[in-house]
Parts: sequence; C-alpha cells; structure tokens
Amino acid sequence: MTDDDAAPADAEGRRHDRIQHHPTPGPRNSLQYWTDAKPVWRVMLNYVFVLVARIAPSLKLRNWALRRIGVTVGTGVSWGLEATPDVFWPELITIEDDAIIGYDSVILCHEFLQDEYRTGEVVVGERAMIGAKATILPGVRIGTGAQVAANSLVTRDVPAGETVAGVPARPMSGGEADGE
Repeated sequence: MTDDDAAPADAEGRRHDRIQHHPTPGPRNSLQYWTDAKPVWRVMLNYVFVLVARIAPSLKLRNWALRRIGVTVGTGVSWGLEATPDVFWPELITIEDDAIIGYDSVILCHEFLQDEYRTGEVVVGERAMIGAKATILPGVRIGTGAQVAANSLVTRDVPAGETVAGVPARPMSGGEADGE
C-alpha cells in the first residue's frame, strides 16, 4: 500500500485525483522530451525570474519576480531566501494572502516519470506556513493557517489549521506540535 492509498477516500485528500497525466511521446523517460512539453525560451526565462525570487533581498522584489512567471501571489506573502518554485509550470502555483514559504523550500508542480509526466496545481492557503527545506509535491493543497514543519515532504493535502511533519508529512499530535 502506498502513502496515497492510505489517504482519505474523498477527493479533498487525494492529490492524484487532481493531477493531469501526459504520456511520454517516445521510448525514453519523460524528462528526455521536456522540450515537447514547454518551450526552451519559456523555461530559460522562468529560470532567470526564479533566481531573482531565490536571492533578492526584498520580499517585494521576490513577489514581483514570482508574478512575472505566473505564480499567483497574494498580499503580504513572505517568500524565503533560496525557496524555489517549479521552473516548468510556475503558473500552477497559488500562494494566498500572508502565507510564509520558508528558506530553501521547494514547490513542485510537475513529476517527470518513465512513461509519463504529471502536472498539478499547488495551493498554499491564507496564513499557511511552509517550513525551511520542505518539499511540496504537485496537486497538493495546504489549507488556511496550516503549518508544514521544516524538512517535510508533503505528499497529500494539509487541512486548514493542521500541523504536519516528516517524510512523508503526517499530522502532529497536540504535544508534538507544541514542542513537548
């Protein structure tokens, strides 16, 4: 049984229900054909703005750079240094008002696999917090006020107000979430 098999039966908790599947057009793995999926010039331009978003000293400048590549960025978003949005499909990322994206975290909207590649929108809810070095996979929704602990791998939705941690990320019990 995989982690996603253990997810709730409803669509709210299953990122795979929201992911689009794109078959590999030839005999090699899907990454070999990335130029069929996205124009080279677009990925290169995205990469330049991703670099600005990663290293700019100003939150305002980081958010500006993210918006230039199609990320939906709410008011008061804090994008941490070295945090990386998806370079291929940044337009699939939505970060709602006052969310915090921690230092060196990664938000992915694609998965290149052997026989296909997958894409899925990622939504980080209002006042949600993504800890340092966390990785969010395609199709995941982080609810309003939810918290993702540092170094976590988020493979499924995080309900509003919940705190998750680990690889893969799981809900924290009351005592653990409070640092006890």
